[in-house]
Amino acid sequence: MALVQRRIGWIFALFFFLLLAAAGRTFYLGVLRSSSLREAASNEQLSYGPVPAARGTISDRNGIDLAVSEPAQDISATPYLVSDPVAAAAKLAPLLGQSATWVLGRLTGGGGFQYLARGLPEAKAQAVLALKIPGITGTPAMRRVYPRGTLAGQLLGVVGTEGSGLAGLEYSSNSLLSGHTGQRRVVSDARGQPVSISEVHPEQPGSSLSLSLDANVQQRAEDVLGAVGSVFEPKDATAIVMDPRNGEILAMASWPSVNPNEPARAPASALENRAIGFAYEPGSTFKVMAIAGALQQGLITPETSFNVPDKIQVANRTIHDDTEHAEETLTPGQILAQSSNVGAIKIGMLEGASNFNDWVHRFGFGEPTGVALPGEESGAVLSLEHYSGSSMGNLPIGQGELVTPLQMASAYAAIADGGILHQPRLLRSAGGRAVPEAPGRRVISARTAAEVRHMLEGVVAQGGTASEISVPGYRLAGKTGTASKVDPLTGEYSKSAYVASFIGFAPASDPRLLCAVVVDEPQLRSIYGGAVAAPAFAQIMSFALAYLRIPPG
Repeated sequence: MALVQRRIGWIFALFFFLLLAAAGRTFYLGVLRSSSLREAASNEQLSYGPVPAARGTISDRNGIDLAVSEPAQDISATPYLVSDPVAAAAKLAPLLGQSATWVLGRLTGGGGFQYLARGLPEAKAQAVLALKIPGITGTPAMRRVYPRGTLAGQLLGVVGTEGSGLAGLEYSSNSLLSGHTGQRRVVSDARGQPVSISEVHPEQPGSSLSLSLDANVQQRAEDVLGAVGSVFEPKDATAIVMDPRNGEILAMASWPSVNPNEPARAPASALENRAIGFAYEPGSTFKVMAIAGALQQGLITPETSFNVPDKIQVANRTIHDDTEHAEETLTPGQILAQSSNVGAIKIGMLEGASNFNDWVHRFGFGEPTGVALPGEESGAVLSLEHYSGSSMGNLPIGQGELVTPLQMASAYAAIADGGILHQPRLLRSAGGRAVPEAPGRRVISARTAAEVRHMLEGVVAQGGTASEISVPGYRLAGKTGTASKVDPLTGEYSKSAYVASFIGFAPASDPRLLCAVVVDEPQLRSIYGGAVAAPAFAQIMSFALAYLRIPPG
């Protein structure tokens, strides 16, 4: 009996000791270590993550979406939690659009975190998460989508994986488009799977932008440039369509095209917006500046006659017309129509270097136009103190200065709009609020502008350098340009590399639409602005005038 009682006593003592040990452990964990353990548990099971804001939509003037944001998820893996990497890779690969080998490499590559996909569309992301593979999680993201594919790709630009604009309008208007990121609270189980998600701070979507661009005019311009690329095989080409009355840009196209949905598939050069980034010598399209200035100063009239030989000596340079001819008598309009270098130089020399230089700056050359796009070039114009004895032999004919296609389009728009130079306008509204139109400034009188417009009609008339183009029912006005490029190896003008251009507007008496086409280094069939760029101008304008219901005239 005594033995039994002793055994019961030992058992009681053992249980009492165990109870004391448990109480001590509880005290240790619950009191002494409670703070550190709560923090550890929180780190393991509780996390806070960003809730990306929807980026603002970019649409054309008619509400057609050009860039939108869609819900997506970033799919990631915690490799050590994936119990069967081979089986997981086989299931994930088709949903991620990757090979099983690539996915397996991510799942077995070591480390505690691996991205499997960034910005995966929501439907595919849900299919991935529905597999319920331990260690595979999704984080909310937004995916930038360009519904019209290549349309205006260089102008719109691209967005990086972190949701910020990297190029084009996406970059220059990033602060408007990006919005403000929210925050969410996620409670996960021991296997890393979320069991509770709550929103702590709501996200604020970005402002939507409405552009002056017209998607249909833009599409036509891109289609025409694509045909130019196929026929003449140039390095690149650009076209601008503008309303000269207020500077609104209806199209700004570049070729080769780029799809901002897949920017990595295009060469880096294709991402450049050539309308604002291509600095070139304008050639004969610049002759209009010399003539407009001389008319405004009263140095010439539309009836003034000039004796024009086929060549002229200016200091140490001899400048020729395009073709050899006997001395002839030409008016300023005929000088433009036939694109006479000698005639334009004679008019420029009447103005003199100082006055000519003033007109170059008044028309906006040598500085950015101020359009709402990044990477705009200023061009380069010679400062007056650097003029040489021969400068007035090349500057009036568009040699020795660099311009951009948009600068040239803006200058011609001033002539089309009665002498008012407008800042090119791309943004019409942001966040539902109208973007104010910048006031224009007068550079020449309405009378001078009308006289120049009438002269430019001769370029597309019989005997002009673009006499073969027409748009039935409309009187056209414009100017061709064929500019030899400087060979960077020799420093001399190339005999094989040219820029072909045409800038014009319609109806000639009351211009409502302007189009500039610039083609860099056409290789086949022709190099001349009248044969390469002028037909492209006519094709774009033929569509746009009818589509916009601009009355014939």
